[in-house]
Amino acid sequence: MTMTPKCGIAPAHIIRQMAEQGHIIAGQAFDADQVQPASLDLRLGEVAWRVRASFMPGPRNTVADRLERLSLHKIDLTAGAVLEVGCVYIVPLQESLALPKGVAAAANPKSSTGRLDIFTRVIADHASHFDTVPDGYHGPLYAEISPRTFPILARTGSRLSQIRFRHGEVNASDEVIHALHRERPLVTSGTVDIDNGIALSIDLSSFGHGQPVGFRAKRHSGLVDVDRKAALEVLDYWDPIWQHDSLILDPDQFYILASKEAVRVPPTHAAEMVPFNPLVGEFRVHYAGFFDPGFGDASGNGEGARAVLEVRSHEVPFILEDGQIIGRLIYEPLSEAPETVYGQGIGSNYQKQGLKLSKHFKPFQA
Repeated sequence: MTMTPKCGIAPAHIIRQMAEQGHIIAGQAFDADQVQPASLDLRLGEVAWRVRASFMPGPRNTVADRLERLSLHKIDLTAGAVLEVGCVYIVPLQESLALPKGVAAAANPKSSTGRLDIFTRVIADHASHFDTVPDGYHGPLYAEISPRTFPILARTGSRLSQIRFRHGEVNASDEVIHALHRERPLVTSGTVDIDNGIALSIDLSSFGHGQPVGFRAKRHSGLVDVDRKAALEVLDYWDPIWQHDSLILDPDQFYILASKEAVRVPPTHAAEMVPFNPLVGEFRVHYAGFFDPGFGDASGNGEGARAVLEVRSHEVPFILEDGQIIGRLIYEPLSEAPETVYGQGIGSNYQKQGLKLSKHFKPFQA
């Protein structure tokens, strides 16, 4: 493969070149909207295996080796199948890889997947880490799927995960963030906190009158078809949360909240929400960590967009305060200027967003 010598995240046209040159191998032609500005959506294959527990294949095993010992039941996805809450499934993906030397990849749940609390990770053969594909990897990809709150209906071709390709060593340092922020602010905030990423804080107070500041998922609600947009009534699945100075997160409950800051990703870079220091609180934030170039930027017809945060408390109740730092964004350069950016006539669902549930729900009316 002849790739640009410049290090960085591959934009959409480089991803298409990788497919044309056989470095991304697809069971069938890409869907029209499958290649995103700096990532590729991954499609589920024809079967799912219910397994007794999550696992890592490790350096001596392929995923198929482990499935021979751990699978409980094989499920046909071609006509659609229900994946139940609390169960773990392994699904071969339609896309496999034959990466050239110098190219690695990282995966993450799609935004809509995270907002449905579907715990989803990508596994490669011989892997020792989830969502990480090593430099030069040749082999299949699998999705581990575990719905945490809502049972889901998924089928062959459903897209729950996305993957980014990195050429060489990518500089994601705070110096990059400082330079970008001096050129044009990356977040709307009076005081900017940059320390291993740019800080985002929680907003529990500043939405308009009559608008919720968050949503808490209802237990024992209905089925969610992951491929149907704007089909579900919000109140059948969510309890709105109204203005507070603080919010108690109950253990093992799932919340959708929003950042106080509006975020901007310039068209030259991509961003990612990084794991937050667990020492500051017993909660996990943001399953879906990728922000495409142009998110919240004028280049994608945006004017700043809130980061929507998927929040889950762990073992004990935890109080979130309005304005508390809850996550950090890092920025990485693209290897080349992108031909398209987020929101630029490509059907992006979350440009200019405030607090927003996944695309599966109808607009909320207070």
